[in-house]
Amino acid sequence: MAVLRLLSAGAAQAVCEEVIAAFERDTGHRVEAAYGAVGAMKARMVGGEAVDAIILSAQLIQDLVSAGMVAISSVKDIGKVGTGVAVRAGTPLPEVRTREALRANILAASIIVCPDPATATAGKIVMKLMERLGVASQVEDRMQFYPNGNAAMNWLSASNGNFELGITQNTEILPIKGVTFVGPLPDEFQMKTVYTAGIAARGAQPELARDFIRRLTAPEFQPQLRAAGYEID
Repeated sequence: MAVLRLLSAGAAQAVCEEVIAAFERDTGHRVEAAYGAVGAMKARMVGGEAVDAIILSAQLIQDLVSAGMVAISSVKDIGKVGTGVAVRAGTPLPEVRTREALRANILAASIIVCPDPATATAGKIVMKLMERLGVASQVEDRMQFYPNGNAAMNWLSASNGNFELGITQNTEILPIKGVTFVGPLPDEFQMKTVYTAGIAARGAQPELARDFIRRLTAPEFQPQLRAAGYEID
């Protein structure tokens, strides 16, 4: 039995876990997967961690291609992901469809959770949103950062406070039990991210990595990707 080592953006965790289950069942091989903010996952690979397949934002994958760490011929786009708002399941749904409504509800929130902007794509989008709404200084003491959106949403699902908001990428909201997807950010604040998979140039299991990425990007898997929040061209 061989082991496929996977590093992945948190935005792809739900779909990767679905593919992993089928991959392990069909092949008899095992997958060791780690999920987190794209910057942190890239840093682990650059730092020398053993990797066979990696999933990051398209720009960071291209950085690894330029560095000779990912084979350019192996690169496959998974899909595009937007950013949305979540609340704990069972709590009232705030209005977020317009700039004015979104701004008012962000200011009214007791806590706002999101991925860490130091390393996560969604965290950077959230901080840009706060700046453009002109509320960054007003909500600074109510913001809580987590290693990725999955961790932020799990905190939100277990919370018990009054009117807490979560903002992260749609694929990190929809699979989490205990939270409700309120809706996407208004179009003027969307900065959609393309997520891309690639094979490590010096990985130990290139054929297994190729099979895994083929399954993840296959036409027959697109309904699962869309259900998870991906936009497929």
